[in-house]
Amino acid sequence: MTGAEMIIHALHQEGVRALFGFPGGMVIDIFDKLYGSKIPFYLTRHEQGAVHAADGFARASGEVGVCMATSGPGATNLVTGLATAYMDSIPVVAITGQVPTHLIGNDAFQEADMLGITRSITKHNFLVKTVDELPKLLKQAFYIARSGRPGPVLIDVPKDIQQASTSEPYPDQVSIRSYKPTINGHMPQIQKAAERINRAERPVIFAGGGVISSGAALELAVLARNIDAPVTTSLMGLGAFPETDPLALKMVGMHGTAFANYAIQESDLLIAVGVRFDDRVTGKVSKFAPKADIIHIDIDPTTIRKNVKVSIPLVGDVKSVLTGLNQLVASKKHAPWLQQINDWKKEHPLEFSPNGGISPQTVIRQIAELTKHQAIITTEVGQNQMWTAQFYDFIEPRTWISSGGLGTMGFGFPAALGAQVAHPDRLVIDIAGDGSIQMNIQELATAVQYQLPVKIVILNNRSLGMVRQWQSIFYKRRFSGVCLNRDVTCPVECDGSKETCPVYVPDFVKLAAAYNIPGYHADKPEEVKPILEKAFAHKGPVIVDFEIDSEENVFPMVPAGAGLNEMMRGMA
Repeated sequence: MTGAEMIIHALHQEGVRALFGFPGGMVIDIFDKLYGSKIPFYLTRHEQGAVHAADGFARASGEVGVCMATSGPGATNLVTGLATAYMDSIPVVAITGQVPTHLIGNDAFQEADMLGITRSITKHNFLVKTVDELPKLLKQAFYIARSGRPGPVLIDVPKDIQQASTSEPYPDQVSIRSYKPTINGHMPQIQKAAERINRAERPVIFAGGGVISSGAALELAVLARNIDAPVTTSLMGLGAFPETDPLALKMVGMHGTAFANYAIQESDLLIAVGVRFDDRVTGKVSKFAPKADIIHIDIDPTTIRKNVKVSIPLVGDVKSVLTGLNQLVASKKHAPWLQQINDWKKEHPLEFSPNGGISPQTVIRQIAELTKHQAIITTEVGQNQMWTAQFYDFIEPRTWISSGGLGTMGFGFPAALGAQVAHPDRLVIDIAGDGSIQMNIQELATAVQYQLPVKIVILNNRSLGMVRQWQSIFYKRRFSGVCLNRDVTCPVECDGSKETCPVYVPDFVKLAAAYNIPGYHADKPEEVKPILEKAFAHKGPVIVDFEIDSEENVFPMVPAGAGLNEMMRGMA
């Protein structure tokens, strides 16, 4: 086979169901072999859209997402998406073209050092130097991406290697001497953890994205119900435990529930499963879980003790470790502790005050009610993301798809396209802000071209809401660079009067019409339910634009440098 034929063969061998990308001169040989193949290809309108779509496909399906781009600007346009997948431990393989080997290092047309550029934002990367090593490296790329702590892998293939021929077969198996992830936990450590759990009086389980990656939601639920422990999740762990369950505390951290944050701070044992203790979770580390011993289970040993002090480290695959742990822990009730949890839930519920217009929280709850919590929800990043995390109530894994670690605006819509490809028969909804949706709005063409019926619900506050919130609270309402209504006619200092505001750009209903899809706008609360019903009933993509108050903020909120129990519940 030629190198290009080998790449297509590898995709078949790895069971790839979708390839997202954009062609160019340094991958034209691969696209030539793609022509007429059985690999479904989705032409996005930007390479960033391609890598986010591959990421969304991976999160929704549990399979490896695959994208492809040409050298130079095509490859560098993947960088933000690779960093997004890397921070959230998502298995993606990115295949990039490169200039011919004899031109590497000569500043050739559309040359970029992709190994150097992506070294810190990929789990591993390869530059193929000979065509005979290509089959082995392709196999390794998929193996590394999906095994251990998952992550993105980039394989850079020079044009001459795509054209050269090899008689090397595609390997059936792979073994990398320097890469041996620990799957089964150390039994003495599991026994030690079980003994500590059996002594706990105020246990809390803290579940993260590792539970979902490992497919361990059932094992997590068995542990929680057996030891009668409440369960809170990180942003990436939403859906790992059903949020409608009486033991559910929902999300913890900066914009988590008050009762989850109080439970963490008062617990005597925190069982952390597949988490990395992000700063948005812990608040000020020295004030985090001050009364608790911490059991930390993770397949990545570098994550353990990285951010917080851990009493019992447990390295291994979450599903495997929980299976072993469930065989050892004793069944136990914690009635006084759960009564305290329920008291906090009654005293500090997730709540909001209707302002006369459309409340974003109401929109989220209405979506949850209409979909019966069964939709696949993607979000952009910012207030729309936090309101969705707080008010949707996720009940199963892989139905929440959002950029956590990197916080990438523009992620949600192309990720929704990838999720829709993975699950063509499911309802997929991207809940967006009017700022972030415009970052990859060009992918509307992709949705229309491939008849991907993603529903875009825009919470339109005519501003970059989360930055505006911080400026409102901490920067004396000096709103710099956040108003999306602003134009050259505006005064230097805005008086806040809506009567003087220019016409908002763009008109999302007209924009939808330009892509030949339905668009709806609403600014009255009574319009929310009927418009959502109409949108969800439509068999193709739809844009729904809900006008909300720019003063609406996300609470609770743990300010920077504060402990989890030092929350702001609203504006002073």
